[in-house]
Amino acid sequence: MRILPSLVLAAGLLSGSAAWADPVPADKMDYVGNWQGKDMQLSLSKEGKVEYKRGRPNDQVNLSIDLKGFKGNNFEAGVAFVRTTFVVSKPPHREDGKWKMTVDGVELTRAD
Repeated sequence: MRILPSLVLAAGLLSGSAAWADPVPADKMDYVGNWQGKDMQLSLSKEGKVEYKRGRPNDQVNLSIDLKGFKGNNFEAGVAFVRTTFVVSKPPHREDGKWKMTVDGVELTRAD
């Protein structure tokens, strides 16, 4: 059967493409860091790795995904064809000596 090698090759190509993260562009470096807020943690590396944890009663999310790019202040992350948009209503800014931003309606403070 020739179909099996084709499926194995396609699966390998898809899994390989899932491992590519877009690095954070120079004009968005303020987004890089470990951010914490109420029931939410977000970490973005300059290489484009995103760690996201959100814990609410009866609703826990824990993701390790790749940055796929920025659209304005928002950024997309995901794996292969599955993506999510992080809506940034207030981009990173200094407030009372601390870095803050608001993502998906949650005010976050940079911890590092």
